[in-house]
Amino acid sequence: MPVINRIADFADDMTVWRRHLHTIPELGFDCPKTAAFIKARLEEFGVDEIHTGIAQSGIVAIINGAGKGRTVGLRADFDALPIEEETGVDYASTHPGVMHACGHDGHTSMLLGAAKYLAETRNFAGRVALIFQPAEEDGGGAQVMCQEGIMDRFDVAEVYGIHNFPMAGREVGEFYTTAGPIMAAVDTFTIVINGRGGHGAMPHETADPIVAACGMVQAIQTIISRNTHSAQEKVISVTQIHTGTASNIVPDTAMINGTVRTFDIETKALIMKRMKEIVAGQAASYGVQADLDYEEGYPATVNAPEQAAFAANIARSVVGDSKVDGNFPKFAGSEDFSYMLEERPGAYLFLSAGEGAGLHHPKFNFNDDIAPVGASFFAQLVEQMLPGVK
Repeated sequence: MPVINRIADFADDMTVWRRHLHTIPELGFDCPKTAAFIKARLEEFGVDEIHTGIAQSGIVAIINGAGKGRTVGLRADFDALPIEEETGVDYASTHPGVMHACGHDGHTSMLLGAAKYLAETRNFAGRVALIFQPAEEDGGGAQVMCQEGIMDRFDVAEVYGIHNFPMAGREVGEFYTTAGPIMAAVDTFTIVINGRGGHGAMPHETADPIVAACGMVQAIQTIISRNTHSAQEKVISVTQIHTGTASNIVPDTAMINGTVRTFDIETKALIMKRMKEIVAGQAASYGVQADLDYEEGYPATVNAPEQAAFAANIARSVVGDSKVDGNFPKFAGSEDFSYMLEERPGAYLFLSAGEGAGLHHPKFNFNDDIAPVGASFFAQLVEQMLPGVK
């Protein structure tokens, strides 16, 4: 079936909810206005339980079906980004320097739409756990919610999430997913080099950290080209080098910073090992001291094969076979939904928003036309996974 008729009936309400959330973006775990708005809507819908204060401002709400059965988790993130908005819309952010530049306001409206429908109809046997999560952009709110025990506390059997995706040349309302890794693990490295500065005209009296930094950057790139299999998907990007103050001074220190993206733990471990060896070896070669700080971030987002196939079939029932790609290429971005998928089988999907400014851009604006599509996907997933009395 296409978009559920009842959800289409209140699509305008979903737009109102989303645009209100867009005016009050909040960062990280501290999202009291957003959480209060979500709680108020859930109370209006008549859900059975509302549990607040999880990971500070996160919420888990429970809807009981018409009979007993398993619990399926549906997740939406709701934090914003520290970006000054440039959309020019009349519902732009009222919080200077903060905006919903990744569509989390839309994700929340989609899950609220599904909640309204499911609370009205209850045409399923089991329970739905609606997971509204803070701090996806920074802080790992999904990890904290898991550490606080939501999967066991609410007996979640499987968990699913959606992310909107502006894509040039793609139709609005297309779904993309895949079995196995769909998004990368993200790590950050910082190298601080301590040398011995001096006069630029007498470099022989120095231990030049700039030359050492250049050598390290070049050598780090060989991890990809010479230490890992050419068929493996991985990224190492050096994104910052900071050093020096004047044209005639060799500085004492230099700093290198960058990101590593991997899809499996073996490749990640190899990169960590080789980076440590390269930094130590290059430091010895250039006569400087160097300290590597390798910070592991979100793990890879890995869809369970059975659940990914099931989710793709649900998407086909909503938008049609031609608008679902169940073998979408891996994407080197990262997502803390990965922590939930480490605890329970499930799947993550992208939902095309069509043309428009990209994610994390100051002109980004969620496409409200896809909210009923996402809500219908969530609702259909529950009704088909937990079939009730027709």
